[in-house]
Amino acid sequence: MKQSIHPKWYPDAQVICACGNTFTVGSTKAVIKTDLCSACHPFFTGEQRIVDSAGQVERFMRRLERREEIRNQPAQAPAPAKPARRRAAAARTPKQKPAAARETEPAAAEG
Repeated sequence: MKQSIHPKWYPDAQVICACGNTFTVGSTKAVIKTDLCSACHPFFTGEQRIVDSAGQVERFMRRLERREEIRNQPAQAPAPAKPARRRAAAARTPKQKPAAARETEPAAAEG
């Protein structure tokens, strides 16, 4: 290992959390201050903390309640399907038959 290129290693670095919990780890810093640790993080504690930004949580909860109400209602008959819209006859252009089909048709009698 090259000398003087690696940071100093502190095998007993102290980690201090905002909740007051402290523990020891190995680190390149002697003291580490953090906002969350395994003692206060919601994932580890099972506590549900929701950070609401501009009413997003309330809006989601209202949508969730409406969905449950709809699911609990008795099933209704489906609405009848709308008939397909047809274009006006004037807007249509007559389709021409392929050249091979035109040649095999009998000639119209001139009269």
